[in-house]
Amino acid sequence: MSDAAPTPAYSRVMLKISGEALMGDQGFGLHPPTVERVAKQVQGLHAMGVEVCMVIGGGNIFRGLSGSAQGMERTTADYMGMLATVMNALAMQSALEALKINTRVISAIPMDQVCEPYIRRRAVRHLEKKRVCIFAAGTGNPYFTTDTAATLRANEMKCEAIFKGTQVDGVYDSDPKTNPDAVRYDTVTYDEVLAKNLKVMDASAIALARDNKLPIIVFSLGAPDGLSGVLSGKGKFTKVTQ
Repeated sequence: MSDAAPTPAYSRVMLKISGEALMGDQGFGLHPPTVERVAKQVQGLHAMGVEVCMVIGGGNIFRGLSGSAQGMERTTADYMGMLATVMNALAMQSALEALKINTRVISAIPMDQVCEPYIRRRAVRHLEKKRVCIFAAGTGNPYFTTDTAATLRANEMKCEAIFKGTQVDGVYDSDPKTNPDAVRYDTVTYDEVLAKNLKVMDASAIALARDNKLPIIVFSLGAPDGLSGVLSGKGKFTKVTQ
């Protein structure tokens, strides 16, 4: 890393993105150029020496909650959603390894032919060896979202922050897409997020982050300086903290 390179604020982070973030302009599935663009942002972090964990949702392929709303049994629908996250993780692994970044997909549901089972100590060792770890299949349990899975794994891996990539540049008091007068927070507390129902992550994830004093940085995946810029404190983002 050159002397001119930005200094990252954190040395080990969890990047949480939704499955929808990989759709591009499509209404469904994976958009390979978009997957590649996100992979290049991760490459920027990797070049800074940051150890990176990832959790990717599965909503671009299947969302368990909406499946159950249409009459499917909830547990079955949630397991289908978990399998969708494995598909997204494998796609991201392929994109990262095309950029010469060693990557491991680690699944909470054992499927040895395609990825590793989750073993905490092994995953920590991968990070120490500067491999990107993509945690798939949520927590392995129905009724838990990938937000909760990301917060759980971030704590287990002793990450210093969760970076949640969204379509907007932070947390607002209302939807900025529908309300032009929406106000963006620079910082907000965990309790405010819960009390005001600010939709940063689900309540279980926020409570778990709060109990372990794990900051959450909400930023736009389309940020001009990219993820590496946000990690260095540039651009717009919201920090959720005590």
